[in-house]
Amino acid sequence: MALKLEEKNIFLNLDSESKEDAIKRAGRELVNLGCVDEKYIDYMLEREKVTTTYMGMGIAIPHGVNEAKKTIKKSGIVFLQYPNGVDFGEEKAYLVIGIAGKDDEHLEILSNVAIKIEEDLVNRLKDTNDKKDFIEAFGD
Repeated sequence: MALKLEEKNIFLNLDSESKEDAIKRAGRELVNLGCVDEKYIDYMLEREKVTTTYMGMGIAIPHGVNEAKKTIKKSGIVFLQYPNGVDFGEEKAYLVIGIAGKDDEHLEILSNVAIKIEEDLVNRLKDTNDKKDFIEAFGD
């Protein structure tokens, strides 16, 4: 299953906000895309309380806990770019990538993103004003 990354899934130059607000924003955009029910946002916040979704290198990948599966209508991904970062504990995330995976597709989505992540790419994407840079990097 390959997700098609489109410009409507990418949000650039967002002002820094709390990690909870960034997670809620990612969840709202997944709701707006028709991927999840509103309740999924609560599950994303719950996941963050259980274990951080900060992955290193300026990236956080918020997603729901296992119980969230019933709120997922279809797999989806959104990219939120914060040029000044969002505090995730000791670290800053410049890219917050919200994901929802139907059935067990979240593992595939996570691994597809993780494989492509490297420091140079994050540095380029955190400052770009062109959504096409994200599509080139993460589109299949």
